[in-house]
Amino acid sequence: MLGKLKDVLLGDRAYAESAADPQDRQQLALAALLVEMARADFDESAGEHSEIVRLLSRHFDLSEAEAAALLDRAGKAMDEAVCLFDFTRALHDSLDYEQKLAVVELLWQVALADDRLDKYEEYLMRKVGDLLYVSHADIIRLRHAVEGARP
Repeated sequence: MLGKLKDVLLGDRAYAESAADPQDRQQLALAALLVEMARADFDESAGEHSEIVRLLSRHFDLSEAEAAALLDRAGKAMDEAVCLFDFTRALHDSLDYEQKLAVVELLWQVALADDRLDKYEEYLMRKVGDLLYVSHADIIRLRHAVEGARP
């Protein structure tokens, strides 16, 4: 019991152990947030997974197989995670504001992949935006940009 409490207080050990170098931690953190966005509306679809693989592949210049493996690792990390803080902290500590805006844009693309925005997806976006210290105005601006770019 004390071990579990220690894990909760000291952070997500599963995440920390699964990504050793800073670039890998950053990739895993972003992928985990994208997975959480796909799960937020309790209707995780194959289309959202395909969108995440496409976004990770493009954003990190990975092959489709590498992006799919990253998605699988991120899903497992989210399954064991206690909270989002370790993932957002890894991004907040390693990204500048413009790069954080790119993260928010990727999250909107996943949230809107099924052509509807659920209240839980919107809540998660506000929460992640706050943890990344991205202004609400920029979050809304990026939402409208992503909505406008969708076919």
